[in-house]
Amino acid sequence: MILRIDNLVKHYGPVRAVDGLSLEIGEGEVLGLVGESGSGKSTVGKCVLRLTEPTAGTIELAGRDITRLSRRAMRPLRRDVHMVFQDPYSSLNPRFTVERIIGEPLLRHRLADRREAATRVAAMLEKVGLRQEMRTRHPHELSGGQRQRVGLARALILEPRLIVADEPVSALDVSVQASVLNLITDLQRDMGFSCLFITHDLSVVEFLADRVAVMYLGRIVESGPTAEIFAGPRHPYTQALLSAAPVADPVRQRERRRIVLGGDVPSPIDPPPGCRFHTRCPLAYDECRTIEPLLHDPRGNGHPAACHLVTAERVPDAAK
Repeated sequence: MILRIDNLVKHYGPVRAVDGLSLEIGEGEVLGLVGESGSGKSTVGKCVLRLTEPTAGTIELAGRDITRLSRRAMRPLRRDVHMVFQDPYSSLNPRFTVERIIGEPLLRHRLADRREAATRVAAMLEKVGLRQEMRTRHPHELSGGQRQRVGLARALILEPRLIVADEPVSALDVSVQASVLNLITDLQRDMGFSCLFITHDLSVVEFLADRVAVMYLGRIVESGPTAEIFAGPRHPYTQALLSAAPVADPVRQRERRRIVLGGDVPSPIDPPPGCRFHTRCPLAYDECRTIEPLLHDPRGNGHPAACHLVTAERVPDAAK
């Protein structure tokens, strides 16, 4: 197991951004973390990299608890985990050339001298599909897709065991997104790294992820193998998300019944009692308003959902 998060909590003052989240990622596995804006998924990624400090809970990287390590103790472990950011422009130093941006991690960790770093940068440019003449360019001279390829190259130059990708294609033109996603898939297959892929786009998750974890208001409400989640979602929130996702087949799109949720996502400052989704759930009943449901896996096949109907071994269907 490359990553194990247990009961992670991150509060920003009264804001409960993450409020008791647990998940695991195996070696070479891609886990898609899905949810609406404000669900707390990006905060999870920042906690994994210790870019923000958790309020409570534990984070284990390759079997070692990193939750309370000092910055000095964390430094050698940062070779094993890197982040690909959402904005491929603001995440790159505008004063650095492409060669320096990609090669800087090697020099910082003292894994290569400048000559060897240049050789490894050249090889990495080829891997991410950039021409060698890009080495002397600065970020403002590149397109959005090229900048994100530079960000990928920088993250992968140390051959980390885990990549945290936070909405890595959402800032790109639609015409560019597919090529970057294909590149990530090819690199993950060739290099074998694990990936926490954070996104709101379910079509991306279906294409890329081995497993999916669905997040709502700071907590996981459903998780499981990607094929199972898409074929038979158990939580009403997951069902609503999937009903809103576009499909390529126009016949299937017409036949699909859209589940329209009422109201807005409650404030993470004051989440509702009981099930946090009950204020918007079309299937909510009295128990949902007072008792918080726990993740339950009725079939024992690694597909749990936090819904009282699932616990009662009834099949929720928000579309009815």
